[in-house]
Amino acid sequence: MKLLYTVLSLAAMFLSSGVCSLAAAKQPNVLLILVDDLKPSFGAYGAEFVHSPNLDRLAARGMRFEAAYCNQAVCAPSRNNLLTGARSTSLGVYSLSRHFRKAAPDAITLPQYFKQHGYHAAGVGKVFHIGHGNTGDPKSWSEPFHPEKVIDYALTESTGGQLTREEAYFSNQALDRIGELPRGAAWERADVSDDDYSDGRIAIEGIERLRRFKESDKPFFLALGFTKPHLPFCAPEKYWALYDDVDLQLSTTHDYPDGAPRYAGKEKHGELNQYKPIPHVPPLEPEVEKTLVQGYYAALSYMDAQVGRVLDELDALGLADDTIVVLWGDHGYHLGDHGAWTKHTNYEQANRIPIIFAGPDVASPGSASSALVETVDIYPTLAALAGLPTPDVPQPIDGQSLAGVLSGEQESVRDHAYHAFPRGGGRLGRAVRTSRYRLVEWMRFGSDEPPEYELYDYQTDPLETRNQAGDYPELVEELRKKLDTHPAPIPPGGRR
Repeated sequence: MKLLYTVLSLAAMFLSSGVCSLAAAKQPNVLLILVDDLKPSFGAYGAEFVHSPNLDRLAARGMRFEAAYCNQAVCAPSRNNLLTGARSTSLGVYSLSRHFRKAAPDAITLPQYFKQHGYHAAGVGKVFHIGHGNTGDPKSWSEPFHPEKVIDYALTESTGGQLTREEAYFSNQALDRIGELPRGAAWERADVSDDDYSDGRIAIEGIERLRRFKESDKPFFLALGFTKPHLPFCAPEKYWALYDDVDLQLSTTHDYPDGAPRYAGKEKHGELNQYKPIPHVPPLEPEVEKTLVQGYYAALSYMDAQVGRVLDELDALGLADDTIVVLWGDHGYHLGDHGAWTKHTNYEQANRIPIIFAGPDVASPGSASSALVETVDIYPTLAALAGLPTPDVPQPIDGQSLAGVLSGEQESVRDHAYHAFPRGGGRLGRAVRTSRYRLVEWMRFGSDEPPEYELYDYQTDPLETRNQAGDYPELVEELRKKLDTHPAPIPPGGRR
């Protein structure tokens, strides 16, 4: 009997070990696709004129979030929010020039967290906004990060003989020189191959890593950062041609909202002023506006094709069923609404973003959720979907897991989204966005002056033509209480 008990015990241990190994083998991979300046304006989000077959097929495989918002509408801080799970107001980092590890040196980033739990973590392209040609935060990766150098491509007729000025032309290693660098062309329409621009090369590097990971017994976390449709709008001719016969509608609103604080907006051309033939002072000629809009969507369609190459390889390798794929745009984009271009505001077009989850544990492929979600939710959501412990890390995790929404067990995890943007003079605008309203509270650090408010009703005024804060003080107070549920913000470059 004792011998039988021993045999049964050993058998149980063997089976238990086998089950654990099988469970480990089934741990899902993660493919995180980051896209620079991608607003939710493509086919899956209702923009039927946009040629985006690959983004659309990813959405058909998973769940798209219709009410997703970034936590700050500018590249570097938004990427910090994604990769640390902490909002700008928790980190105190609101600019491109301050590295997030200056504020949170012991932070455990999203890929670093997966690396600590047995994943092979790799990054390619624009992931962190730390500058091209460097290591992209070595603590985060299991292998050297691969930055794809984005360079001036060519002197072509489409640029009027001017060099283009790719975003990485002024890497973060020279942020203090941005204003000194020469202005380049805002767009390029060249008859070149997809791989002559950086996103094509980023796709190639991503595919190479997928092939290598296929042969590994470790799950992988791969972050691919595509650079388009960021300015300048450089894309091969065939993508521009997709929109030659499309009646691209220009914005009908050319002013900031009536009654908004004068500092709530931005210099209307913003980043456009770094490029030719953009005048420093508005307005733009209609033909220039049309070319910019066409260039944005041409660059978007070019990026879409590169995402498609990666998804094709994921399918060909038989990895799709075991891989969580997340598509995320770092912020929205003004295309002439309010007379503004690019990002850097608290308004709807700058802050609403696309987020799509596909893969295991997404209950209804091709579904859409109206849940209010934020960039910072992606960190805890991926941890939950991968079966990892709830992140217990040095930095605050401000997000909430969306796993219940993705499985169909929950409708939402919050009643508002939260974001912020700083302005000069020590001002910070903090905003709450509910399903109907946005309230922005503008305060000045170190000052006793009372805050100023903006209130917008997207049911009656979807284009934000008028600040209604003075008309509805009780509603302002109700929404202000939602702001009070968040910790006091850290001033830019400081501490609470």
